[in-house]
Parts: sequence; structure tokens; C-alpha cells
Amino acid sequence: MNHSDQIFQKEGYTFPGKTYTEVVLQPSYDNAKLHLLDPMMAINKAQLIMLHERHLISFEEGKQIAEALRSLDLHSIRTSHYTAEVEDLFFQIEGELLQKAGDIAGNLHIARSRNDMCITMFRLTLRQKMQIAISSILSLKELLLHFAQEHADTLMIGYTHTQQAQPTTLGHYIMAVVDSLNRDIQRFMLAYKHCNQSPMGAAAFTTSGFPINRERMMELLGFDGLVENSYDAIAGADYIAEVMTATQITAITLGRFVQDLLVWSTQEFGVLTVADPYVQISSIMPQKRNPVSFEHIRSLLSSCVGNTKTVLTMLHNTPFGDIVDTEDDMQPYAWRSLELLDKLCRLIGCVIGTVKVNKENLRKRAAFSFATITELADTLVRTDKLSFRKAHHIASIVVKNAITQHISPYQITLSHVNKAAVEVIGKPLLLDEAKLRQSLDADYFVHVRSLPGGPNPDEVKRMIANRMSQHSRHQSWLEDAKTKSEKSLQQLDSILKAWCDH
Repeated sequence: MNHSDQIFQKEGYTFPGKTYTEVVLQPSYDNAKLHLLDPMMAINKAQLIMLHERHLISFEEGKQIAEALRSLDLHSIRTSHYTAEVEDLFFQIEGELLQKAGDIAGNLHIARSRNDMCITMFRLTLRQKMQIAISSILSLKELLLHFAQEHADTLMIGYTHTQQAQPTTLGHYIMAVVDSLNRDIQRFMLAYKHCNQSPMGAAAFTTSGFPINRERMMELLGFDGLVENSYDAIAGADYIAEVMTATQITAITLGRFVQDLLVWSTQEFGVLTVADPYVQISSIMPQKRNPVSFEHIRSLLSSCVGNTKTVLTMLHNTPFGDIVDTEDDMQPYAWRSLELLDKLCRLIGCVIGTVKVNKENLRKRAAFSFATITELADTLVRTDKLSFRKAHHIASIVVKNAITQHISPYQITLSHVNKAAVEVIGKPLLLDEAKLRQSLDADYFVHVRSLPGGPNPDEVKRMIANRMSQHSRHQSWLEDAKTKSEKSLQQLDSILKAWCDH
């Protein structure tokens, strides 16, 4: 027996081969029954309504098909196992409809193809999963806004290049995260708009000779617009690339934020105490309170990014047409990334919403550091009319000398500063002791930085109020999007019920 005969003996002589079933058809079926069954049913209902309205199916035929659609046991389908008796979920549903309604059920496929159906199902699925993910991002952002409000006056050191840089507030830092999330939400809103377009009526890719109504299908399925060019309807995949890009950037934003939170939870940093429901103990070290929630969040955010990269990589250098690369094999990675983002936003919210902040530790670290020294240089520009570069040079010498002599910022005197000034400009300064003390005070540093976007508590509170208003607009947009899609799908059932009750 040659190799070919051995393979046929193991795999079978007819479609589908055993390994093809294992690798492709069964996983695709399992994903479809969980994620695509409801969108497929919605498309069938909308198609039936549109065909009747266009007089391509009589009322009696439509009622017969509607009764068959309504009688399908969707729970049984969701829990079914792939048998290879049919190629995929589409043919299983069509087969059951033919059994229930007879040959007339075959007319449900007038002027459509699995091509436009599949892309429509993917878009409907992404639409729903985006709504869920955006809702969780908005909830997290709202929690962060309240957290920032609580800590608008919480003094802390900000870091650049992982080194102590300048005093700021925890509220100011958190608002930077909020603004990043705002941009993420705006990216999602645009991606949602481009995703929520109807391909139905494109059929294989050239539309149809039947006088169907593509705009009516768009309305019935709750889409915002039509993918007008029928080839673009089945070939274009930028809608999913855009969703994945928005997802990826959001996960990266949150991953960077969580990395800081994890460092802040160390005993050495001593800023955050994670609540008991989100820490785990050591099996051997009794003193340990491991903030593993942050570690898992960080790791799973990387997984989310990985899933989005898989989608984008599978799209890269593929033909511009109907291909499986953009369909059954790729879509599950997109769904998983959105599902992960939803769950992780909710978990981050739980952990941050219950965390304790050691304000005193943050304040002491800011007060006893040289992070205020920029303000000393600024003050010398004001009091002595020096160029900033010369003032910077003087302040730099003051810090170097203080560190060498083990002097804290509070121990720096006017004589220390004048000694440095003589070295740089050859004479003492006009600066007085009161101005020196003020320039080295961390609270003053933050207070005086009241320019738009600065850490001054009043300015932070102004930003919070502004972002709260923006948040309300984002919430309203999401509620409108959810209401439109939900009502459209409910309307399908109402129309078919009315037919069956007639």
C-alpha cells in the first residue's frame, strides 16, 4: 500500500477528510454556534422580510418560512457537536429549515451568498462585542475620574526615565490615564462607525439580478450605513483591522498603567495596598501579600495585544477578495481580544476601586527629594534676571554639593546657593531666604503650575469636570448605539410573530 492509499484509508475518500474536519471544520463550527448563530438568524429574518416586501416571496410562503425559523431549537444547535454531515452551520440551519418548511425555504437564499452573509455576521458580532468592551472601558474611566477627584491634592513625585523628576499629584497622573482612555474610546467610536455598515445584497461580490432592497436590509439589521461597492463589501477587511487597532492601543495603554501600579504596590515604594480579594499568599512565606491581580492583568493584556496582532498579521499580504484568511480562522482572535479587554477593564476597576493609597508616604517622598529643584532655577530667573541656562547650572551645583555633603533639601541654605552662584556668575544672588524656602517646597511647586493641564489641584478639578461632561456624551453615544441595534433585532421578531399570528 502506497502513502496515498494509507492517507485515504485513514482520512476517507469523500469530503470532509478526517484531519481537515479536526483542524478546520470542527473548530469553525464550534465558534460559529457560539458566536454567529444569533447574527445568522437575524440575517435570515431580515432577508425573509425584505424578500416579501419586494414581492419575491408571497405572504403564505413567507409565513411558512417564518414559522420554520421560529421553531428552530437554538439551544440544541448551540450545544450540538459537529458531525461532518454538513459543511458548516449555514448548511445545518438551511437543512433544518428545508425539513420544516419544505423546498420553499430554499428561496430564503435568493440574491444572497454565504459571502455577504458571513461578513455581515462578523460585523454584527463585532458590533455587539464592541458595545460590551466600550461599556467596560467607560465604567473604568468613570471610576478613575472619581479616583482622580479624591486624589487631586495627593502630592507625589512624577518620574521620567524611571527617575524622580518633579512633584505632581496622584490626581494629575490619573487624569493622564483618563485622557489616554478618552482617545481610546474615540478610536473605538470611529471603528464602530466603520464596522456598523451593511454588506448584505453584495451576494458573492456582484450583487444580483433580483430587485432586492439593500437599504432595507441595512435598516432591518440596525446598521448605520451601506458598504456600497459590492466587491468592497466582501473584500474589505479594514473594518476589523481598525477594531483591532483600537483594542490593541487600549490594551497597551492599560498595560503601561498597570505596570506602574504593580511597582507602587512593592514595600519599597509603599504607596498602594491591594485589597484582600485581589492578593494571594505565599505557600512558604507567611508575610507575603502578593498583588497577583495586577500581574495577571498585565499578562492577560499582553495576551489581548497578541490576539490583535494575530488578526493584523493574518490580514497582511492577503489577496483583496473573498478568502478564508479574513473569515472563520481569523475572527475568533478578534472576539477573544474584545472579550479579554472587557473582562480586564472590569477587573482593573475592582482592584483600583478598593485599593488603599498611602498619601503620607507619597508626600514625604516628594518633600524630601530634590524633585523641586527646577523651581529653584525658575525662581533665580525671576529674582536675579539670569538666563535659565545659568540658573539651571547654579541649581545643578547646589544639588551635587548637597548630595555629596548628605544635606536634604530642607537643609539647603542661602549660603549654599550663593556659593554655587559665585562659581557660575562670580557674585552672590539677590534671592532671599523666604524665596529659597518657597522654591524648595513641593506644595508650592504644584500650586504654581496652574497652566492648562498642569498639576495645580484647581486645574486638575477643572479637567475632571470637563472629562465628566465628555464622559456623559460618550455614555449617551453608547446607549444610542445599543438601543438602535437591540430595537432592530426585536423588530425582526415582532414582524415575524405578526405574520405567524395572522
